[in-house]
Amino acid sequence: MSTDSDSTTDGSTDGDEGSGGHCSTPDSNGEVAEEIAIIAFERKMDAAEDIVAGIGDRYESIDIIEYHGEVFAEHWGEYDCFVGLMASGIAMRKTAPLLDDKWDDPAVCVVDEELTWAIPITGGHHGANQVAQDLATMGAVPAMTTASEAAGKQGVEERAKALDTHVVNGDSTVATNLAVLDEKLGPVARLDGPQAVVVGDDVTVLKRNKDDGVVLGTGSVSGANKEQFLDAWKRALEGTDYGVGDVEFVATGTRKEEEGGLLAAADEWGVGVVAFEKETLEEFEGPTPSRSKELIGWPGIAEAAAIAGGRDHDLLVEKERYDEAVTVAVGR
Repeated sequence: MSTDSDSTTDGSTDGDEGSGGHCSTPDSNGEVAEEIAIIAFERKMDAAEDIVAGIGDRYESIDIIEYHGEVFAEHWGEYDCFVGLMASGIAMRKTAPLLDDKWDDPAVCVVDEELTWAIPITGGHHGANQVAQDLATMGAVPAMTTASEAAGKQGVEERAKALDTHVVNGDSTVATNLAVLDEKLGPVARLDGPQAVVVGDDVTVLKRNKDDGVVLGTGSVSGANKEQFLDAWKRALEGTDYGVGDVEFVATGTRKEEEGGLLAAADEWGVGVVAFEKETLEEFEGPTPSRSKELIGWPGIAEAAAIAGGRDHDLLVEKERYDEAVTVAVGR
């Protein structure tokens, strides 16, 4: 996901070049599916156990509950997402009367006993798509029907996830996601306070989830692998009072949007990746001289991204290059 601009380019230079534009995991305000319940008939308990074994470690909790006629009503509100190991029609009929508000309702995803199809029924952007994608790692085909995913575009909720934020005014996403589909939604703008802001119904407001997190500004040589990124990020945090759980997101430039090692490392840590445009990075250029500026005119990606992404635009740790491959700075 680009912030402050949406264009991306390919290319690679030295270890202070960035990579980004990708969202790796969901977040709060209904976006995260952390507590899951698999609803299954008795004869399908083996398949339910297989699901727990296959993806259970990705969630805070995953319970198996035997199906009965009022099972959804009985446990409504206790879980972020129900996985119905049953025909979609059963799940639809039993949950439809319980639905009230998409921002508060639990998500529902159904899967067949052979794990052939994983179908988000409700709450696609609020956990069901996430669960379907996780079931895909077990062989199921995720049948996404939310418009942005079907069109291969990153909806507003996905942008919020990458930034470790949540949507404050949920009704606005109807208009802003339509703008995503029409490629008319501008970049996510940042407003630093204290300030008051007046917005219309077609402006989505995002709020950070953490009060005291850090942002890892990072770049790499082309082809740096996941382990190199993870090692560099861990070492960058060692001299601070912050740990992996305090990382809000990884920030970088838009030049290497498909850098596989960075995206894989972010997935492993469960953080989003946000790509800043060159113009934004120039605005928040860091104090350490950068070779990339001499070579291609870009400021030092790691420091500028850490400063731009941090709540206070403050550089906590200046950039350091690790293993001659990955450059990291820490912002807050």
